[in-house]
Amino acid sequence: MQSDLNSNSMISFKKVSKIYEPGKEVALKNVSFAVTEGEFVCIVGPSGGGKSTILKIIAGLEKESAGTVVKPEGISMVFQSGALLPWLNVFENVALGLKAQKLPDGKIREECRKYIEMMGLNSLEARYPRELSGGQKQRVGIARALSVNPTVLLLDEPFSSLDPKITEELHKDIVKIWKETKKTIVMVSHLIEEAVSLAERVILVKNFTIKKIFPITLTRPRRENEAAFAHEVIQVRREFFE
Repeated sequence: MQSDLNSNSMISFKKVSKIYEPGKEVALKNVSFAVTEGEFVCIVGPSGGGKSTILKIIAGLEKESAGTVVKPEGISMVFQSGALLPWLNVFENVALGLKAQKLPDGKIREECRKYIEMMGLNSLEARYPRELSGGQKQRVGIARALSVNPTVLLLDEPFSSLDPKITEELHKDIVKIWKETKKTIVMVSHLIEEAVSLAERVILVKNFTIKKIFPITLTRPRRENEAAFAHEVIQVRREFFE
């Protein structure tokens, strides 16, 4: 296991384990890593190996059984399906978090329209989730997560059900948002190529712990047909399948 804890971390896990009672099913064991402010990190690994549990602990959806977790306030999460409320239109879904903060109506409209425009949803404000494509739903989910100005943005395999063209477009959007907002982003992916394309570091989780952490130093934009990109993918893939 590799760790990289330091005093300047935005998020840190130190010897964190998660065990579900009463069957004592292990979900994580002795996990240590850190994410610095403004970093884009992607967690990959086999299904059921623990990567989603790490994200849920950061989000506050799960509680660690042992170890120490340090994380900031203000964490937003984008789920696989967008997780939109079907009885609310696009604007109303994006406004959910802002309304929970009891902001003035004018401020809610201002912030919603800012992120609706950022995600290319201007003409779709009045549409309901049933009237949206999969890619549009994810754009709404991202706009909603960003609207509350989170310190950390979590992405839970957000592109796994989308076609390649839409996925590529959203990859570009996420990188642009990360550069412009300087948000700390932690993403879970089941695709090594996606992780190498997006992240500054790729964390490989296997058998409920961290197998290895890979720094990705490729220049942007990253192109999958280049030898340097293929080399990084091979390094992760070798450990993934070992």
